[in-house]
Amino acid sequence: MSRSLIAYLLLTNRNAHAKIVSRRLSTVDKKQIIQSLIRGAVSDFSLEGKIAIITGGSRGIGRSIALGYANAGADVVIVSRTQEDVERVAEEAEAFGARSLGLPVDVTNSTSVRQMTEKILDTFGRIDVLVNNAGISPVYTNVLKVKEEDWDRIIDVNLKAPFLCCQAVGRAMVEQNEGKVINIASVGATTGLPKFIAYCASKGGLVQITRVLASEWATNNIQVNAIAPGYVETDMTSGLDETPWLKEDIIQRTPMERLAQPDEVVGAAIFLASQASSYITGHILYVDGGWSAA
Repeated sequence: MSRSLIAYLLLTNRNAHAKIVSRRLSTVDKKQIIQSLIRGAVSDFSLEGKIAIITGGSRGIGRSIALGYANAGADVVIVSRTQEDVERVAEEAEAFGARSLGLPVDVTNSTSVRQMTEKILDTFGRIDVLVNNAGISPVYTNVLKVKEEDWDRIIDVNLKAPFLCCQAVGRAMVEQNEGKVINIASVGATTGLPKFIAYCASKGGLVQITRVLASEWATNNIQVNAIAPGYVETDMTSGLDETPWLKEDIIQRTPMERLAQPDEVVGAAIFLASQASSYITGHILYVDGGWSAA
């Protein structure tokens, strides 16, 4: 009988078999078996030895995920637009003992994304986790006033870029027959937020990318999931301070009656990057203070 089965029987004590096993084991044996089971469960959340890419990793949710991954044992690649920003976060990650690499990349450009992937593979030899976090939401206006160039820019960063990154990094993951892709979506993917038509369309599309790739890559041992945060206090939402009535409306709409902090998304990101989520794919994990339940 395996130690894990014995531990299960000891923990549940659900039948006569469990009671027989319990009587045959000393108190010390019981404690050791249960502690072993607990350690195994905790280790499933470790990212030790993993290589993770985080786009939009220089600030906000992306920075928090990058540092959370480093603290969980991963080596991290920080991707953003400027060299100074990526190097700053890469140095912060190294404080946790992680290897890190900061890369300035235009994730809306296929050549730039391909070169990024090649550089990471040359440096680390593999890619275990891709977090598509880069995103923008610069327009808050009625659909009749949305400019074509604003629509194109939002779709490029929020939808085209994750597609390009999934395509380039996915080739490496398929070849190694293993990987984790985490797309940072939004409650706006499934909720019609007035005056955010381009943003909601892009995040809705990202959810569909998540589902399609989860189906396509399931037999390649690649899990593809999304995190859908509610409103998080980042540079992207700092404009809410200029419209206090809107911020108050959002807070009242959220059952927990507050905005999230970037660090509150990290737990979900670690879970979906770890062995603990090995049988979860195509899932949208809401981190929204109850928004989607209300």
